[in-house]
Amino acid sequence: MAKESISIKNRDKTNLSEPGKYAVIFHNDDFTTMDFVVMVLVDIFHLSQPEADAVMLKVHHEGKAIVGIYSYDIAQTKSRRAISCARENHYPLRVTVEKANG
Repeated sequence: MAKESISIKNRDKTNLSEPGKYAVIFHNDDFTTMDFVVMVLVDIFHLSQPEADAVMLKVHHEGKAIVGIYSYDIAQTKSRRAISCARENHYPLRVTVEKANG
């Protein structure tokens, strides 16, 4: 009977980490209406009416506000959808995506 050899492979440890988080930010302008901003926040970002009103007022009074924090792909998709909707309605809404702190 032949002797079988058994080999054991050591696995390299892989450093896995949580995917980065990205903030979607709305910027104030003098043309996009408050009602339109609230509609986008409710329809695209799924904020409640009170949350959308609060974010819209923060954008209006402070010049910008974080709308939500997401993974990179979701942040980019929501940002593009918001900009596309704004352009279709002839608004210059400015939306940016930045790496979130933390």
